[in-house]
Amino acid sequence: MLLGCIADDLTGATDLAIMLTRAGMRTLQVMEVPDPSGKGLEGYDAVVVALKTRTCPVEEAIDLSLRSADALLALGARQLFFKYCSTFDSTDKGNIGPVAEALMEKLGIDLTLACPAFPTNKRTVYMGNLFVGDVPLDESPMKDHPLTPMRDANLVRVLQRQSKGRVGLVPFSTVNQGPEAIRAAFYAARARGERLVIVDAITDQNLIDMGAAAADMALVTGGSGVALGLPENFMRAGLMKAAETPHTMTAAKGRAAILAGSCSEATRSQVAAAKASGIAALEIDPLKLSAGTQSTSSILDWIANQPVDQPFLVYSSADPASVKAVQDKLGREEAGALVERTLAAVASDLVASGTTRLIVAGGETSGAVVNRLGIKALEIGPEIDPGVPWTHAVGRDLVLALKSGNFGAPDFFVKAWNKLA
Repeated sequence: MLLGCIADDLTGATDLAIMLTRAGMRTLQVMEVPDPSGKGLEGYDAVVVALKTRTCPVEEAIDLSLRSADALLALGARQLFFKYCSTFDSTDKGNIGPVAEALMEKLGIDLTLACPAFPTNKRTVYMGNLFVGDVPLDESPMKDHPLTPMRDANLVRVLQRQSKGRVGLVPFSTVNQGPEAIRAAFYAARARGERLVIVDAITDQNLIDMGAAAADMALVTGGSGVALGLPENFMRAGLMKAAETPHTMTAAKGRAAILAGSCSEATRSQVAAAKASGIAALEIDPLKLSAGTQSTSSILDWIANQPVDQPFLVYSSADPASVKAVQDKLGREEAGALVERTLAAVASDLVASGTTRLIVAGGETSGAVVNRLGIKALEIGPEIDPGVPWTHAVGRDLVLALKSGNFGAPDFFVKAWNKLA
């Protein structure tokens, strides 16, 4: 293994894994801290550990991340990558800054970079400010995120509020000059006593150059876009040869299902497009679940009446006003957890009864489903949309597409099946 990756949520891990796979690395995604013996990890250039640390208590996030780092380093990782969301999902307490600084202390280093940019998915950073499409982060739908509302687009300020060390900036004017200029900016930041530097990026080439400049960094932090430039470093050093990128994935015969628990604008548009295409859909209501007028059993009864040769959709993807109304009645955490538990229970029954193809939308929902199904590792297959591949559950007749709520084109739920054989 060459690159050891620690991701703060499940769909973010998958996003990173497909980026590395597309760049030629043989990549495996695991759902827990790997066994230091390396059993089952043979033959992979990169291992991505999918944690659930984006919104958990800071101390827990640090502990799980450090344990993952210890295991990856013991398995021979030459570089660590701490992956977080392209919208920098966090609060003023963390967890991005605290985890990054804990990993730096573990490695005994005094500088690392931070960059969530993913231009293909319209996430760019300019003068330290994160843009989603054409608007600053704090004017995007992320301002209404139920767990991590982002109210400041300036990542230098955001990360400084979370960090003990000084946070600096490598501006676009420097980044646009290429790897040597970026590397020189890292040296200058270190001389100024800065420990974390936000790096601007508005094109994929900026990310590739950034990766080249970070070849000697023991730790890199960022969104999956930063990984564009990392595999080439190992190839240039003669440590690996590029593997072929998969274009299709074989799925066992069985039913196909879509479970959506994200309330993001992207997922809501995907739900609407799926319904407009004729895909049978059932909306689940947290208030009805809480009252007992809707249940896992009633959802499964509805599914039993759907054609077995067509995908169907079960979703809870309401607009921000509706989400707030539910949270006001049930509590923020309970409202989300209720939907996650229900969809995970539905997924468990579906797989037990022969479903072999499953799309899950939403990071928290994907985590709940994978945990309930007891999936330990995923092999990476073809990319459906930027950042979202089909994956194969190792040792199971099951393929899954685990989608971040914010990712995917409106027709994602409709076209995904075309990548399966």
